[in-house]
Amino acid sequence: MESKRFQHEEIIKKVKEYVIAVDVGTRSVRVGVFDTQGQMKGYSEKQISIFFTGDNFVEQSSENIWSATSWSVQSALKRAGVSGREIVGLAFDATCSLVALDRHDEPLSVSPTGRPERNVIVWMDHRAIDQAEKINATHHGILKYLGGRISPEQEPPKLLWLKEKLPASWAKAGKFMDLVDFMTYRATGADVRSLCTTVCKWTYLGHEGRWDKTFFDRIGIPDVFLDNKIGVTIKAPGESVGNLLPTVATELGLTKDVRVAVGIVDAHAGGIGVLGTEFNEIPQVEELNRVVALIGGTSSCHMAVSAEPRFIPGIWGPYFGAMIPGMWLNEGGQSATGSLLDHIINISGVSREIEHEAKVHSANQYDFLNETLMSIKARKGAGPEISKEINILPYFLGNRSPRADPSLRGIISGLTLSETMEAAALLYYSTIQAIAYGTRHIIQHLNAHGYRINKILACGGGIKNPIWLQEHADITGCEIVVPRESEAVLLGTAMLAAVAAGRYDSIIDAAVKMSYAGSRYYPNLTHRKYHDAKYAVFLKMYDDFLSYRRMMSDF
Repeated sequence: MESKRFQHEEIIKKVKEYVIAVDVGTRSVRVGVFDTQGQMKGYSEKQISIFFTGDNFVEQSSENIWSATSWSVQSALKRAGVSGREIVGLAFDATCSLVALDRHDEPLSVSPTGRPERNVIVWMDHRAIDQAEKINATHHGILKYLGGRISPEQEPPKLLWLKEKLPASWAKAGKFMDLVDFMTYRATGADVRSLCTTVCKWTYLGHEGRWDKTFFDRIGIPDVFLDNKIGVTIKAPGESVGNLLPTVATELGLTKDVRVAVGIVDAHAGGIGVLGTEFNEIPQVEELNRVVALIGGTSSCHMAVSAEPRFIPGIWGPYFGAMIPGMWLNEGGQSATGSLLDHIINISGVSREIEHEAKVHSANQYDFLNETLMSIKARKGAGPEISKEINILPYFLGNRSPRADPSLRGIISGLTLSETMEAAALLYYSTIQAIAYGTRHIIQHLNAHGYRINKILACGGGIKNPIWLQEHADITGCEIVVPRESEAVLLGTAMLAAVAAGRYDSIIDAAVKMSYAGSRYYPNLTHRKYHDAKYAVFLKMYDDFLSYRRMMSDF
């Protein structure tokens, strides 16, 4: 690993070419300017609008997202001190949200409000739960590539909802696109869909290179194939789409010679961004069998790859070529993790006080609560058992994996009337543990179906929180590796840009040569017995929830 770092530092002195990575998250657009050896030179971020129209309805505006992108690219270039003429490649990643355009490529409303600017159904929108259940009731064979059940977070249920609930918008539709494919289309004018998005979110059969139109006939939306509504040109992430449109190049402060890559879903970009941290050369299949990429943000995703397809109930996939060309991907996930922590803090009764104290101490609210937890442990001479009275089932937005049930709900056991900082810190700590028990559950499920995972390659917002990392190590029993580049999602997207620009031969080649390991967290085995007991409670709470639901089923 030292030799790899030495080579990086020597080569970087000679580098004068750069790529741009654009990450469209749930609440902001983030842009990084990277050299072609993987070092970020400049960064910028801008918030984007998000609309909570009603229960389970979450919408955005594609034009608002593009405007934030334009500003962020120009800002990142300035901060990097890099000229637009030095940029050779650009790539996008984004959440798996659904964009609707009319026949003139103008925004088409997907909202009950009818407002045309609200033309994006955000990934976390669960309006299509009933449509997902209808689709699952067909038992179509294609569902085996989705872990056995489709999720309302994937695109076919959302499309079916639009056809059933907003027929006027459906009749005017020209294109339905995953958000990252829209960004690439907006930049180049080329309607090229990503193998990642189409395989993972639209049921495209990547290993056969085709759509199964019988599935769309069965669920009642065969018309998506009319007039190229969902795309006919599908390419692998990192392939070149073409150059920037001249007007877009001017808008972004770049040149029309910039090569644009086929994009990728944000979590998958994170998987690529951390994959090479443990390897000095292209890894063998058995080495990949022992690692999982954990991308933690608003939600969390768990990416594992294999040479052969593994059909695992409750785990999305197997997806062919969705992250690493030629390999199959299994994707576990938790629908609410970072968003759940924020929610728990907000309902603690002292959220304003936490925010105030954090500002006074020049920290964020997580750092302040972490300090509070360390004080509690020091005063009591205790470890993780300070949370033993509070148990949480973290299914506040349903369960993506391995239960695959979006109708599930959260439980908190052990509450008191206390509205103190200490009570809030304990609730926050118990939530982190509950999220980590969910990751343990997913890893156990993966290992029961062929994987041998003992190491987590982590990235995303969670890696900025040492307690989050240590609890995940202790609870899963896995070593956790954090990349040296904290913005690993952007780094993974930068790798795609470098491949499209011809600076690397493949994604796996770029992954090995552009990423480096940083900190490591090892499991503290002295806490194993405690976490085994609390994990048993975690599993039982699910059974208890189902029993409560059965008891109330007549109402």
